[in-house]
Amino acid sequence: MKAFVPELVNLPDSKVLTITTKGDPNKIGEATFSALYGTAYSTKFKTFKPKGVKMPLGKLCALWPDAHTKPKNEWMGVWAIPVPDFVTEGDVIQKDPENKVALKKWDGGKYAQILHKGSYDEEGPTVEKLRAFIEGQGIKFTEVLGTHEEEYCKIFY
Repeated sequence: MKAFVPELVNLPDSKVLTITTKGDPNKIGEATFSALYGTAYSTKFKTFKPKGVKMPLGKLCALWPDAHTKPKNEWMGVWAIPVPDFVTEGDVIQKDPENKVALKKWDGGKYAQILHKGSYDEEGPTVEKLRAFIEGQGIKFTEVLGTHEEEYCKIFY
């Protein structure tokens, strides 16, 4: 994928551990990451490692259903870590009962994507470029199609 170049892709269904938040991601991130990663790694090492089963974890990603339509302190975020299809609800070990993590299936299908490089504050033109691309493909832009997803390749150094 090239930066700032929109494209259509077909994505497979994926199983994910998710946590839903409301607020500025910079302010609620610590508790969110602790609950999500704590649950993912507890499940990996306490449920599957003793059985000799490897449970690879995918890259952190987040859906922002109302990004760019509300102030940042009101954003809803659905943070997720992809997990293998064999993980079941009964396998999941909650790390933080106050911040519940759910196991969900995200539907695959045809999606439009673009790689943005830069800060959140500079993201608007990239999102508009993607919207124009979608409309140029003859695809009607709706709220279902309009959920803003981000994938984070590296969050810890």
